[in-house]
Amino acid sequence: MTVFRALPMAGIYVHIPFCASRCSYCDFYSTLRLDEVGDAYVDAVLAEAELRQQELRNESVKTIYLGGGTPSQLPLPLLSILLSGLGRTFDLSGVEECTIEANPDDVTPEWCAALQQLGVNRVSMGVQSFEDDILRLIGRRHTARQAIDAVSRLREAGIANISIDLIFGLPGQTLASWTESVHQAIALHPQHISAYGLTYEEGTRLWQQRERGEVTEVSEEQCLEMYRILVEMLRAAGYEHYEISNFALPGYHSRHNSSYWDGTPYLGLGAAAHSYDGTVRRYNPCDLKKYISSIKSGSLAFEQELLEWWQRYNERVMLGLRTARGVDVARLREDFGEDAWKHFTSEAQHHIAAGHLRLTEDGCYILTSDGIMLSDSIIRDLMWDE
Repeated sequence: MTVFRALPMAGIYVHIPFCASRCSYCDFYSTLRLDEVGDAYVDAVLAEAELRQQELRNESVKTIYLGGGTPSQLPLPLLSILLSGLGRTFDLSGVEECTIEANPDDVTPEWCAALQQLGVNRVSMGVQSFEDDILRLIGRRHTARQAIDAVSRLREAGIANISIDLIFGLPGQTLASWTESVHQAIALHPQHISAYGLTYEEGTRLWQQRERGEVTEVSEEQCLEMYRILVEMLRAAGYEHYEISNFALPGYHSRHNSSYWDGTPYLGLGAAAHSYDGTVRRYNPCDLKKYISSIKSGSLAFEQELLEWWQRYNERVMLGLRTARGVDVARLREDFGEDAWKHFTSEAQHHIAAGHLRLTEDGCYILTSDGIMLSDSIIRDLMWDE
């Protein structure tokens, strides 16, 4: 993986929990009630921003990320109210990256034209597959053609930073069809590609279909081969593999998501949003009515958890090893002490001997190409068992 260094930054995440329909695999918090509560929800998010503005400790906001749900479902007037309202509460003059997630069928010429006027300069689009049969099976609203056309519309409107999401291991997907999807993604030449292995989350429609025998799960061996194909094709096309699931053309890594992996403080607004200040995690309720009611009454809606040192150590190891920068062993020792340092370096030795980890000249432990395929087990070995 290519090494890069994420710069310190403060970010704001806003959860937009509205969808036009539910994808069969998704367990993120979402609702179909946009028409009923869209206005009240945006008002609540802006009120929460005012209540919590001190949590960023006066750091300059560098990134904004509108995630979901399906943020592109939010009508443009409400999107304008949301972003302008955030600008009245926070200093957004230094924002480098403002991302909105989108579904391809929402990417109309009018929507694209409005983005730059609203300060949005990056679009992350959920494509998932370029096979129409699979898209229908998993409940996606768009076709492969609509995804291709959406990328063209964004470019015509001047959006020069486009990311697309793909999923491998989908029911009915073969090595050949996955290879063709990756080939089509590369042909579109987006600045960023994220690709995730499918997980069957309990309670989702897809999980129920598998339990009833209506879909067959792709084998672990095939999923690993799909990942190998992905990595090889994207590297050959000039994409930097900077996090296990993320690839970018030079200079286009996701600044906002990189702050999560670097442990940088960020503020999460909206129902189901999470925040982190370096030691405390805060979680807003996955309940639209409860969230709006709490904020409307002037009360903060979140629950919070003070992380113990070993929890922060485990997060440092897990998130660091997922990225190209790896785990800085000197910083690990300074932040968590001798015992944690000894545990990490001792456990790392047999993974180095096996060719799955390597120590860089500047003192960082990073996964090798073979190690990436075994990342979960390696990370477990290096965690602190409390």
